[in-house]
Parts: sequence; C-alpha cells; structure tokens
Amino acid sequence: MTPTGSVWLVGAGPGDPGLFTLRGRELLGRAAAVVFDHLANPSLLDFAAPGAELIYVGKQAGRHSLKQDEINELLVRLAGEGKNVCRLKGGDPFIFGRGGEEALALAEHGVPFEIVPGISAASAVPAYAGVPVTHRGFAACFGAVTGHEDPTKETSDLDWPSLAAWQGTLVFFMGVKNLAENLGQLIAHGLAPDTPAALIRNGTLPSQRTIVGAASDLAAKAAAAGFAPPALLVVGKVVALRDRINWFETRPLFGRKVVVTRARQQASEMSARLAALGADVIEMPAIRIAPPADAAPLDAAAARLASYDWVVLTSVNGVDALFAAMGRAGKDARSFGAARVCAIGPATAERLALHGICADLVPEKFVAEELLAELLRRNEAAGKKFLLARADIARPMLRDELQKAGATVEEVEAYRTLAEAPDPARRDDAAGAEIVTFASSGAVRNFAAALGPERLARLRERARLVSIGPVTSQTMNELGLPVAAEAARSTIPALVDAVVNTAKEMQR
Repeated sequence: MTPTGSVWLVGAGPGDPGLFTLRGRELLGRAAAVVFDHLANPSLLDFAAPGAELIYVGKQAGRHSLKQDEINELLVRLAGEGKNVCRLKGGDPFIFGRGGEEALALAEHGVPFEIVPGISAASAVPAYAGVPVTHRGFAACFGAVTGHEDPTKETSDLDWPSLAAWQGTLVFFMGVKNLAENLGQLIAHGLAPDTPAALIRNGTLPSQRTIVGAASDLAAKAAAAGFAPPALLVVGKVVALRDRINWFETRPLFGRKVVVTRARQQASEMSARLAALGADVIEMPAIRIAPPADAAPLDAAAARLASYDWVVLTSVNGVDALFAAMGRAGKDARSFGAARVCAIGPATAERLALHGICADLVPEKFVAEELLAELLRRNEAAGKKFLLARADIARPMLRDELQKAGATVEEVEAYRTLAEAPDPARRDDAAGAEIVTFASSGAVRNFAAALGPERLARLRERARLVSIGPVTSQTMNELGLPVAAEAARSTIPALVDAVVNTAKEMQR
C-alpha cells in the first residue's frame, strides 16, 4: 500500500484553547481525519473541517481507548487511504507525548509527516499557577521528568541522586499516581525535606487547582484533598514565588461555572469576556436567530427607506437583517435619504456605524419605554411615519403607543427568535452551574423549558440568576426565577459586571 496522505503530529497545548498554535489550527482545519487524545481540549475540534472524521484514542490512567501500537497502525492506515490526518496530542508531541514513537512508525511505513510543536505543560502549567520554572537567584535551569515510567521496564531510567542534587526546578509529568514515592526518592537521595513543592491539577483551565507544601508533606496534603490526575508536580525554590505572582487563580470569576444563554451567533463576545475573568463558561444557547418567515415585507420596506421619517432598529440582528435586505435590492446607506435612525443600545448603534450610518437617537436607557418617552419629548410622533424592523416576538408597546400619539407605524419582521434545541450534556452542566446569565426574555423562557421542572428546581437552589435589564427581569419573575442581579445598563459589558459583582457577593 503506497500512502498518498500525510499525518500531522500537532501539539494541542496544555489545555487552554487560547494557547493552541496558528499552524496547528490551520492543519486541523485541513484534515480529513482527526485522531485526538484525552488531554486535547475538545473545544479545539470546533476548528476541524466540516465532515472530518473524528477518532478518539484517549488514554487515561487504567483506561486506554487504544494501545499505542494500535494508534500507530491507525495513523498508517488512514494515510494509506489517501487522507490527510491531524494527530492532535495534548501538550507537545515530543515531550512525554509518545510523538517520537508515532513519528518512527510513520517513517518506517514511508508516510509523509510533519511535527507541529505545542506549548508544553512543563512551562505553561506552572506559569498559570504563578510559578516561573526559572528565575535569577532561584533557578538557572529546569528539568522535565516523567512521574510514571513504562511499567514494563525492569529498572528505572531515572537517576535519583542527580535529580535530588539538581540546582534548578524539577517538573514531573503524570505526577499524582507515584507522588509519595517520587518525593520520597528525592528526599532519600538528599533533597531538603522543606524544599517548596506544588501539585497543579487541570493546569491552564478554569478548573485548575493547586496545592502547595514542602517536599515532605505535599503527598499527604494531596491525599487529604483527594487530588486526581491529570496533575503536574513542581519541585524547587521557585514555588515560593507563587504567593506574589499567582495571577490566574486570583481572577474575579476564577473557577465559577457561568452559563451563557445567548444565541450561538452572539455568544462568543460575552463568553470571551467571562473567560478572560477566569470563568468556566458553559454555552447553552436558548435561542437561535432565523430569517423572517416571509422576507417580502422587509424587502419592500428596505426598498423605500427614504419614505420614512424614522427607522427604528432595536438590536444588532435587526441592523444585519435590514442591510441584508438592502443588499438584495442593490442598495446601500444612501437609501436612507432624509430618514432619521434610532438605535436602542450602543451595540446597535455601533453596528449601524459599521454600515456608515450614525444613529440620530440612542435613548439613555436601552428599552422601548425610554425611546418612546424621548420621541414624545421631542414631539417626534404625531404626523410622523415610522418603520420598526424588529424580531417576531417584539413587544407591541412601542408600536401601539406611537400610533396612539398620532404616528403612522409600519412594523416588519426582520428576523425570528426561535427556541434552540438543548444539548443534553450541556443541559446537565447548566443545571449544576453557579451563575446563569440572561440577555433576553426569549432566552429565559426557552432556557426554563429546556431544563424542565426538576433541573430548574435544582438550579434555583444553588445558582444566582443575572438579568441584562428590567424587561428580562420581569420575565424571570413571571416564571418564578429569582433575579439575583440586574445589569446597570442593558449591555453585555454591564451584564458581565453584574456577574462579577454577584461572584463577589457569593464569596462573602
């Protein structure tokens, strides 16, 4: 069999998907098959090409999906079928990743391959725990050591006297199973028992946990805490610096499980903000944005924008839908003519600005009631012609009150807000969250329906529910969902601030 495909041995990094390399992402998106490990963050699979074959070969302590020889054979076979294969491996392929064995197998069978190094846990995990593996005056070198050698070997390859006399930092991979034995060997061969040591579990992730002690007592502390793999052991004077430079675990939302219920197309901005503050973000979209059931009314309105006195857009989705309709008609921002434009909320105004339109009115409070009050204050209702391009479930209040004030109002469906089918796994994760965020009334209703009575009752008992504004809060109250906090302004940054304040209250 002459192979026509290639295999790319790609380091997935230590866990945080933000530490994945650009080259790795490029190749992952080009592969016809992806063979991935237990320690490769599953979120990286989002970068895989649509239709790529995803093959899990993860190896955990005592549980191997495939043996190493079988993985080698799998890679050779897939390449022989003419497929380009991304072999996604936790950390760096050549640092305790057995990438060398896989590369040798590929070379023996004449399979073309490429090595894409990944950020190694050896430096990244201690860094996320506030431990620099080198530091002038503390450690001029560091060494990476396996904490779990091949059990089939008759003798150890580790030179314990040399390791105990090491004048730098020691980083042990797979550090939990033989923790007591390895620390005991170091001490027995001359390491000072009071040498600082740290055990770091799930490094670089929001679930990261760190135990610090001395070489003589760390194993007992880990056993008492029920520490389980995967974890890295760091031994050396640099561990003492953690008290001053522990940057990751001190973030305001570190380790908090926070649910984002926004539509999938819009969740990324909020999720990124929360993740940057240390949150363990669970995306469970409760709504999805869809085109209108009948686009004809929107298209007709887009073709005669200049005939309106006011064009009112209440969301980013409305802006996108209107400009898409204008594009279908071969029109651009010039079509507004003398019509003035109102935007509810700064995000809506910013999206308009991207299309070359500066909003003439942005109410101080981002709700329809405030817009109505401002229009009436300016005497901009009676005799005026309005276009409201909104969601199918928009409240009728603005339309009705403008008409009562003497305005002519044409309301068109710009988009639909539909319930998103819940992911069963995400549904269980969400029910166990600490904080849940809602950015719309539709998200509240659909989320409650998706969880069901039993999960919702469990969530009420343990979680804090945070609302983006008064309309969303009202819907939560109607459904019996307690509002722990409401954003000061109806914006995503303000909603994130409310989450941070809620987390602070939970610590008191």
